[in-house]
Amino acid sequence: MDKKWQYFLTFFVILTLNFALPRMMPGDPFLYISGDENDLTAHYSRDQLEYYREYYGLDQPITIQYFHYLKDIVLGDLGFSYSHRESVSQLILNRLPWSLLLVVSSMVLSLLVGIFLGSYSAWRRNRWNDSVLYTVVMVLSEIPAFLIGLVLLVVFAATLGWFPLSGAKTHFAFYESLLDQGWDIGSHAVLPVITLTIARTGGIYLMVRNSLSTVLTKDYMRTARAKGLKEYRIRYLHALRNALLPLITRIALQLGGLVGGAVLVENVFAYPGLGTLMTTAVAHRDYPLLQGIFLVTGTSVILANFLADSFYQKLDPRVQQGGRKR
Repeated sequence: MDKKWQYFLTFFVILTLNFALPRMMPGDPFLYISGDENDLTAHYSRDQLEYYREYYGLDQPITIQYFHYLKDIVLGDLGFSYSHRESVSQLILNRLPWSLLLVVSSMVLSLLVGIFLGSYSAWRRNRWNDSVLYTVVMVLSEIPAFLIGLVLLVVFAATLGWFPLSGAKTHFAFYESLLDQGWDIGSHAVLPVITLTIARTGGIYLMVRNSLSTVLTKDYMRTARAKGLKEYRIRYLHALRNALLPLITRIALQLGGLVGGAVLVENVFAYPGLGTLMTTAVAHRDYPLLQGIFLVTGTSVILANFLADSFYQKLDPRVQQGGRKR
């Protein structure tokens, strides 16, 4: 099957899961808002509940709802949030920049730290410093991101007071310059970014360490040393360049993990990104909002994989595409 059709099929599956998964949750969006099933008059009367279900099309057969959902997606309409009483597209656009700040920053940092530490371990394979570094990184990578965030929050925000406790910026603050605004936003983002970086560095470190250790045993590395090339050229221009090729795919796969980890981290730090928005949507059984958030995150992972495939094929001409070499 052609790559384009594979991506199209994957996107269609994501759309279907986006529609099905929220509706698999127990409860009803308006029953949840109105109170217990045996006490429907807490906020809405029974007639009001029936009106809202009819208004939002939830009284229609599931197949009809699915058809309307696909039609709205084609038209670029993500729907209207039950709980926020606002367009889903607008809600996501307001929160997306904050999540991107965390995800992109932590991805760049985890790449830099993972490559540096992985290279250091590979060049000192089976020595004491490699063993210590391997143990520390692996232990940290197995700790859940939200637990790391809680520890950092208690120590550096609540106890030492070095960073703000929550939020993305100081409320009602007046900034004299863009530099002051950037400093305030950056100080709020430091702990969430560090949390995601610690949680995701282990996978990159392990891949670089193993890949570079394999490359260092290749014949062309011995040939490079026999030619009298300087050690830094052998390590960085020959060995590391070839060892980083598998990392491209890892970056694409890591994006999905970062988005998932950001959901928990954002809730720990009360950061106003897609993670906290998703928590609200789940609590209120807000189907359109959940569908919109899942669509954005799923599409970002597909796009990252597509870009990874494209870069990989350019960096390594041996990669086959469509069953034939390029």
